[in-house]
Amino acid sequence: MGSNFNNAQNFQIDNYQYVNVNPAADALRKLEARIAEAAIHDSAERCDAPKCHPETRVAVQNDLYEWIVEDSEVSEHPRKIKWVTGPAGTGKTAVMGSLSDRCKAGGVLPATFFFASWSSSIGRRRKTAFVTTIAHQLARYHPELREAISTAIDANSDVFGKNLRAQMEVLVLGPLQQITRRPHGPVLRGAIIIDGLDECEAEQYHNTTSTGPRTKFPRTNAEDQLEVLQVLQAAALDPCFPFRILIASRPERVFREFFDPERNPTSFAQKLDLNDKHQANADITLFLEAQFNIIRRRYNLPPSWPPPGTVQMLVKNASGQFIYAATVIRLLDTGHRDPPKALLEAILKTGTTQKMTSSPFEPLDTLYTHILDSSPDPPLSVRWIRSITFLNQRLRVSASYIHLLLQTDPESSEAEHLLGNLHSLIRIPPPSNQATTRYDFYHKSLFDFLKDPGRCRQLYVDDSEIRVLIWNAFFRACASEFASPSLFLFHRMALILCYFNLKRAVIAIVHSREAFSAFCQIYQVL
Repeated sequence: MGSNFNNAQNFQIDNYQYVNVNPAADALRKLEARIAEAAIHDSAERCDAPKCHPETRVAVQNDLYEWIVEDSEVSEHPRKIKWVTGPAGTGKTAVMGSLSDRCKAGGVLPATFFFASWSSSIGRRRKTAFVTTIAHQLARYHPELREAISTAIDANSDVFGKNLRAQMEVLVLGPLQQITRRPHGPVLRGAIIIDGLDECEAEQYHNTTSTGPRTKFPRTNAEDQLEVLQVLQAAALDPCFPFRILIASRPERVFREFFDPERNPTSFAQKLDLNDKHQANADITLFLEAQFNIIRRRYNLPPSWPPPGTVQMLVKNASGQFIYAATVIRLLDTGHRDPPKALLEAILKTGTTQKMTSSPFEPLDTLYTHILDSSPDPPLSVRWIRSITFLNQRLRVSASYIHLLLQTDPESSEAEHLLGNLHSLIRIPPPSNQATTRYDFYHKSLFDFLKDPGRCRQLYVDDSEIRVLIWNAFFRACASEFASPSLFLFHRMALILCYFNLKRAVIAIVHSREAFSAFCQIYQVL
């Protein structure tokens, strides 16, 4: 009301009625409150997300872009869903990110959703906000869609509590049917790009810890991933749905079975396998040569560096995995204590001495092992990495709180001591930003490596050991005078311990009266 009578004074109003002239804004605000903003391709969380190096992956991007913009009317039954797949490290997310930018510049990007199991944003890890996030972007894509989606929300106020299929029907298909059937309706086209669907974690609707007769088995990740796939397939089969859908994932079983042409011979466009088609060796060669030129100039290395045959050997070791080449370059160029020349010699040496195996991950595993072994205490550094990952997935914990929790001596520089040589694997915030910035990791393949005892071997740490490490660290924080003023840390750690369901053990073991009192205060507010 204040905006209606700005600077007015000395007046009286009788029978005043306020009419909202823009009800659509209220509905769209309700929608916006339920999206996973971090999952959109140009979100702040994805500011450092991988993109294709200039002049690389050109053929892949061209093929996908041409499929997106081709005329759907040339086929009576257009196949609107395409699967892009490939093992870890083949550059799926980089391709999807660069393609999203290209489609947005071309005006053919209605919506994107980038799942990420490592994200601290729960919306990127689960399906809950998937449809609402797509609908929110469609409302911004075209004004007639915005109006239709707003109307649908007003008419179905309970839609946000419905399952994905119901949400898709109300928030996406209904509005599309409404506007595309108009005599002079808009011509809509473009692609909805979905990356990392294999990283979608299961949403649990029941207590999975009880053991009674009505116990429900926990939902699996594959079940939720299949639900998303089925909802997208149903949307694509609707004649009023004008968009192409591009789905990128690893070739896990649920995706192989869903996209099996023998099961669904007419539903999908031909898949694009980054491991089979568009051989990456030429692109990896181009990337390495360009990056070596930059490093050579930056460190004033001689023109003869790197030695002849280096690029060819690294390309062979990469086995089509861009992540291998990217990790090598980061290792050479991220402030490691050894000079790039010595580091490269060590990498090439490990590459020539490794055993020949049938595993395509062997060169990447050797590289990860070599980098982790450069830490003064590799086993402990791995425990820190696993603990950081665990905490990041459940709480937004800054680097300084990680130090407060995991360092045995608060005044020490244990974090720098353990992780200082691992900048090629971890985004370590500078000291001035550690109070507000968290640790981050470059690629999920590192966690795949660390969780597989057959790959990381002597560096393997079981999940139970990580829980014990965090558990003991909390006890140490409770017993230390330096931690007692930090009620905020106690509160956040108590949430984690609730996840462990270990409240009784806390009461039995914490001996510090002050810490025990603080802990009890926390539980009173939980």
